[in-house]
Amino acid sequence: MNNLTNLILQSSLGKELSDSQAEELSALMHSRDLVDGEFLFEEGATDNSLYVLVKGKLEVMKRTSMDAMASLAVLRDGDLAGELSFIDSQVHSVGLRALCNCQVLSLKRKDFEALVDKDPQIVYKVMRAVARSAHRIVHSMNYESIELSNYIFKQHGRY
Repeated sequence: MNNLTNLILQSSLGKELSDSQAEELSALMHSRDLVDGEFLFEEGATDNSLYVLVKGKLEVMKRTSMDAMASLAVLRDGDLAGELSFIDSQVHSVGLRALCNCQVLSLKRKDFEALVDKDPQIVYKVMRAVARSAHRIVHSMNYESIELSNYIFKQHGRY
């Protein structure tokens, strides 16, 4: 088993994959190192890739109306990134910037789609991982929205 396979198995992407499935997927993935402050991708870019943060921290950045950058979240080891652009080919609505030296794995959609007929189980398991990641993001946003609403309207006696 190669190092890339082990990295996949340790991430949220490889949660349901067998060793052989992770090895097959690793043949399609590429590793990239980022230095502190480097962008993995910028807001408005399109690349149709799914990313797995192997090591480091990536800051999710959004350009504000004042043309400044706002920090929305921090991704950590094992997190996925670029899920929605990977699925729908739309531009990235945020940018991702390295907060330290990072290592990421990338999977291009066209390479991934070649697995549909060859090994649909890998496709199914990877898409489940993407759905879990998107669900986690929505859940976190809902929680933060409720907390903000409670703070603004001073509800539930907590503020």
